[in-house]
Amino acid sequence: MRARPGAGAYVADLAAGGTLLDTALLTITCPRCGSSAEQRFYGPCRTCVDALYARFTGEARAVETEEYVPKMNVTPNAVATKD
Repeated sequence: MRARPGAGAYVADLAAGGTLLDTALLTITCPRCGSSAEQRFYGPCRTCVDALYARFTGEARAVETEEYVPKMNVTPNAVATKD
């Protein structure tokens, strides 16, 4: 593994079997409902996440579009149209 200059402690920690992310639980305040929750990352609490998934299901559907027809902005090359 090549390291960038000045990354000695970081690389030594990885070589010693360290992890890239600190997975300790943080006590945060949910930005959506304001309740206290313990999570690995900042964001909505589990109750709010479940409510958002239930509200915005995101079902797939077919979308009708017109066929793409490129515009002709350039006149054809005289050599290419030569008979």
